[in-house]
Amino acid sequence: MKFTFLGTSAGKPTKNRNVSALALEFDQDNKWYLFDCAEATQHQIQKSALSIGKLDTIFITHLHGDHIFGLPGLLASKKMDEALKPLTLYGPKGIRKFIECIIEVSKMNLGFDLDIIEFEANQKFVFDKFTLTTIELKHSIESFAFYIKENDICNKLDEKKLRKIGLNPSPLYKKIKKGKTIYHQGQKINPSDFMLKPVIGRKAIIAGDNNKPEILGKYLKNLDLLIHEATYTQKDYNNLTKKVLHTTAKQLGIVAQRYLIKNLIATHISARYKPCDALESCEILKEIKSEYKGNAFIANDFAVFYLNRDKHIYQQ
Repeated sequence: MKFTFLGTSAGKPTKNRNVSALALEFDQDNKWYLFDCAEATQHQIQKSALSIGKLDTIFITHLHGDHIFGLPGLLASKKMDEALKPLTLYGPKGIRKFIECIIEVSKMNLGFDLDIIEFEANQKFVFDKFTLTTIELKHSIESFAFYIKENDICNKLDEKKLRKIGLNPSPLYKKIKKGKTIYHQGQKINPSDFMLKPVIGRKAIIAGDNNKPEILGKYLKNLDLLIHEATYTQKDYNNLTKKVLHTTAKQLGIVAQRYLIKNLIATHISARYKPCDALESCEILKEIKSEYKGNAFIANDFAVFYLNRDKHIYQQ
């Protein structure tokens, strides 16, 4: 699973960070998925290795502008690039009205099929490589996280074992994969005896704005990767004259440690924090690591992270 951060700022863009957008790609796939689409996301895509033509689905966590204002431009550019492959957009109630209003007022002729699906909490959607479950968060408006469970691989043959009995790759392999008993040189071959153990799919959460990370509850157990906001340090949040419903680095670290989350990437960083050349010196990351002993990272724009099959994450 490959994650490309296209925007990591909270509320407004800065010279170094655009506002929220994140791309997800799966191994051996010819498409990718976008989570949130803030202003100028199409510009960020052009600066990355991603292609608008291969964008398959967009998921929106909530309807604040710093998460959706890039949708009109992206849709228009997709049409102008003649990338006319159908697109599906998932979002909370109101996303359809937002898009239809823009299309009507601007007389935008998309030229491709756009399927808009408004979801509610605890809905599960099935895709070819994963399932996605919506989880309600706590924010000033309705906001959601997406729990992504990659499909297990259960049909991988033990080719080495088959070769040992003299059965080299052939159309018979396909029959074994389908669970059919076959005979080879007079020997009965039961499929279950020649299958490798299932490869358990990776599990990740991509969360929208939320001031209560523990609300993710059961989904945090045995989680391989949590991508969650850490907008402020605890000290800066405490000094705010007007409190906002966002998570602090300290809060996030405490919850990540409590649930022994394997890997954590913090994003949605307040514009008050300057970018760090050495991430270890970042205030946000320091505070997270004071509470959390696992693998923690701060996402910068265009940072690319890869979650291995062995559930370890590294930055490319």
